[in-house]
Amino acid sequence: MLCNRVAVEKALPKETRGINSLQVPETGETLVNQIEPGTGSISQSPVARLLKIFAPAAAIPVESHDPATVSRKYRHWQKRVLLSSIIGYATFYFVRGNLPIAMPLMEHNLGIHKQQLGLFLTLHGLLYGVSKFANGFLGDRANARAFMAFGLGASALMNVLFGFNSAVVTLGLIWMANGWFQGMGFPPCARLLTNWFSPKQLASRMSIWNISHQIGGGLIVALCGYLVVISWRLAFLVPAAIAFVIVIFIWFTLPDTPPSVGLPEVKGTELHSEKHESSAEFRRFVIDRVFRNKYIWIVSLANFFVYTIRYAVFNWGPTILWDTKHVKITHAGWMVAAFEFSGALGAISGGWITDRYLGGRAVRVCVFYMALAGVALFAFWKLPLQSELMMTGLLGAAGFFIYGPQCLLAVAAANLATKRAAATAIGLTSIFGYASTVLSGWGLGALVDRYDWNVAFEGLIIAALIGTLLFIAAWPAKAHGYEAE
Repeated sequence: MLCNRVAVEKALPKETRGINSLQVPETGETLVNQIEPGTGSISQSPVARLLKIFAPAAAIPVESHDPATVSRKYRHWQKRVLLSSIIGYATFYFVRGNLPIAMPLMEHNLGIHKQQLGLFLTLHGLLYGVSKFANGFLGDRANARAFMAFGLGASALMNVLFGFNSAVVTLGLIWMANGWFQGMGFPPCARLLTNWFSPKQLASRMSIWNISHQIGGGLIVALCGYLVVISWRLAFLVPAAIAFVIVIFIWFTLPDTPPSVGLPEVKGTELHSEKHESSAEFRRFVIDRVFRNKYIWIVSLANFFVYTIRYAVFNWGPTILWDTKHVKITHAGWMVAAFEFSGALGAISGGWITDRYLGGRAVRVCVFYMALAGVALFAFWKLPLQSELMMTGLLGAAGFFIYGPQCLLAVAAANLATKRAAATAIGLTSIFGYASTVLSGWGLGALVDRYDWNVAFEGLIIAALIGTLLFIAAWPAKAHGYEAE
């Protein structure tokens, strides 16, 4: 049929030859590639060639059915997927987590106000959330390697442009565009993790993968703490160069799905494979498993408050320490890095508790972690701290407890939606998460400009309380969407 395209073209009336699309009579398939008149050859349009890069990798025959051989190959590829996706996603933070550490210097050198810098954070975050959702829908059915590499490369390019500009409006527009490309980072990781690990392993494996946030976020604020002493522009140009190198690394190390490397589907998830699935069937599945699932909506709303706290500390931490505690910017970078690194421990411990003791019911861990995050912030705010070590310890405690829910929300959404719609479900939670930048970005900057940091901390404590109550409302959520089968 497809191999008979030339014959089909010859059988058509002369006036229809050479058009940009035609329908094959036997199959009803529409060909979007142009058939060159007189040659019988098919030439692809530039857009078609570009989109072909993102097509899911084709399945190849299973090389061996011997359980020992299959298990050995799975272990090899699972380690490779986990390591490469951690490195890749950590590098996304290199080209978005650099702005917070540069903001105090940009404020001083360029005369940009806190409210304007907060608006940068908010617009970036809003567009990132929308992008993460839209690209989640695409990422569920796109080649993970190509999708991730393209997004990281485009984000690195935006950083280069940002580093060579000074106009406020131009900087804002570039950072918004960066937000869109940043939204291409997580969907391929969700596709990889849910295709390569079983639902009963997902919480612990995703919590290990989640350290990519803290590795990237922690290293970049520490690195940029030294770069901005030379020039704030280096905080964008140097990370961009690193990101371009990692794009090449991703391209040569990441696979797509297990069938694309000659392995069977992960046991227990075969019914949720994308094989032989039409677009209409996929849409129906997404509507049923994501948009009609009340618990996904509840945890999405809770994510708003998790990210309000997370980004308030990450984005404004250097400024808080610089303004209120008179901490050197290099020290502030390391202190916020401690917030991130402690978050890695919190995410891993939360995932382990979820799989080991709660049978995958991630939301139940979130209740306690969210409440304790609020306690840590309250202590940081109210205690008369003079020691930088004590400040760092309380910031670390806040990071430990807030990154538990930040990681486990994705686990809960992915398991409820199954691997077939995991990126879409997590994308939905992300819209709410990054909508929080209205509060943690522009809102916090405006509050501090008008009042002071005390009012800002009152808002963060209220956010922790509301988030805890929402997690309590989601307490009955089941562990895995696969249980419905």
